[in-house]
Amino acid sequence: MAQKRKYPVGIQSFESIRMDGYIYVDKTPLIYKMITEGKPYFLSRPRRFGKSLLVDTLGAVFEGRRELFEAFTTEQGIEQPQLFIATTDWKWEKYPVLRFDFSKSNLTSLERLDEFIDYTLTGYEQEYGVPPSTASTSLRMTKIIHAAERKMGKKVVVLVDEYDNMMLHNLGDAEMQAIIRDRFQDLFMPLKGEDSHLQFIFITGISKFSQMGIFSRINQLNNISMVAAFEAICGITEEELTTVLQPDIALMAEEQELDYDSMLSRLKANYDGYHFGRGKTDMYNPFSLFKAFRNAEVADYWFESGTTQALIDMLSQMPPVELTDIEDVRCPASAFDMPFESYDQPLPILYQSGYLTVRRYLPDRNMFVLGTPNDEVRRGFADCLFQLISKMRPGDSSRNVFLDAYYDFRDFDDLPAFIQAIKAFYAGVPYQWERDNKNEHYYHALLYTLLVAFGADVRAEEPTAKGCSDITLKMPRGIYVMELKYNDTADAALAQIESKGYADKYALDGRPVTKVGIAFSSEERNITDWRSEPKVA
Repeated sequence: MAQKRKYPVGIQSFESIRMDGYIYVDKTPLIYKMITEGKPYFLSRPRRFGKSLLVDTLGAVFEGRRELFEAFTTEQGIEQPQLFIATTDWKWEKYPVLRFDFSKSNLTSLERLDEFIDYTLTGYEQEYGVPPSTASTSLRMTKIIHAAERKMGKKVVVLVDEYDNMMLHNLGDAEMQAIIRDRFQDLFMPLKGEDSHLQFIFITGISKFSQMGIFSRINQLNNISMVAAFEAICGITEEELTTVLQPDIALMAEEQELDYDSMLSRLKANYDGYHFGRGKTDMYNPFSLFKAFRNAEVADYWFESGTTQALIDMLSQMPPVELTDIEDVRCPASAFDMPFESYDQPLPILYQSGYLTVRRYLPDRNMFVLGTPNDEVRRGFADCLFQLISKMRPGDSSRNVFLDAYYDFRDFDDLPAFIQAIKAFYAGVPYQWERDNKNEHYYHALLYTLLVAFGADVRAEEPTAKGCSDITLKMPRGIYVMELKYNDTADAALAQIESKGYADKYALDGRPVTKVGIAFSSEERNITDWRSEPKVA
């Protein structure tokens, strides 16, 4: 068996990755293009997509640290390859670099934000010989830029990472959002006025800068977030996965006792599917992918890293979002310029946060078709919706009852017990979720969400020759074709499955096919009847 390589899970230091022998997927061709073709840039990407590493790599480039980009052997004897930018005509001159990293998780109050800004500015004042000052942050920043240019003999580079981190932690608090915007506008105002003293500007975040109003006075920023040429600057492309990381797929396949193509398919289903713009370059989530390689296990890693509560908090401030309504949903390009706190338009927020991605672009309508990118995100999103609706957190005893019923259904075909568990689930849904959704689709969406949250192989609106079945559930021991009826009978639901031939497409699958009709009542707000064929006792 080949030796497992070192994977940079959670490591954002370019120097550490190179010197300590971690894998680095070379992004310097796009870095070189960016630094030689323009000057002020903004990039939006979801969390855990490599933005901070990109910022740190840019810092190493502008600090003239060519040795990190050349081929060398680490102290541990690991050979690190030469990177693209080391083969170019880049001069490797040393520029003064001002970094502002707002990804710090402890920036949770205005006091801490002010302390962090003051601490950062004070450090640069000491480094470049600027006398201590009680002036505004804007004036202090201006003096630092001038002093750094004089001392180094080079224009200044400004790198800002996760500028919107604190604003994202205060969603829904309009007063706090306004105060934070004022702080940032004051700090970064010189980035426009001192343009002649600046060599390069790069700003990252989750939300587009135009939405926050922070950089409205820096209108020269080039937003490359949805530019096709830079789609692959963060994350892992299919080509990178099957070339640079091909040995890692092969090793993981061997550890999992799978063939190479099956292993690649599993990785693709769980971590691929992100598209950042009209070019539709397939991108894999690097955090989850590297963690899967390290652990030799395909699992849901992105939601392990603190995403769950943030999404639940976000969803609680929006109009009810149903999982079935965010697959292949159309969104006009203009919607991506909505203010981030506009919760009546949740799709752009969910896209920027990484829960939705671009599936297609319709140029004649200037619209994007959005959907969940992969199985990992779909399951995590469904679980967050389940927690929000049911108020059951992982580990709750009541949640375990649902899980036990599902596993008994999956392993032993115990459909009646699972139907009873579904009825208990609907009985616990708050009235406000149902009052504006008195229709079949509402119950359909909740059942679909429940099944996805449990990790089921389930499809909604599965197309057949004569229409679409409501829910198709593929279990190890059988396939269940489900039709739901609102204020009607279970027999009517079964009759529709039969007349439309919804189950016919699975005749050659090899597993028994069970047709399930379920009836809901607007009075009971729950299942009132169900039938199966063949009949399940």
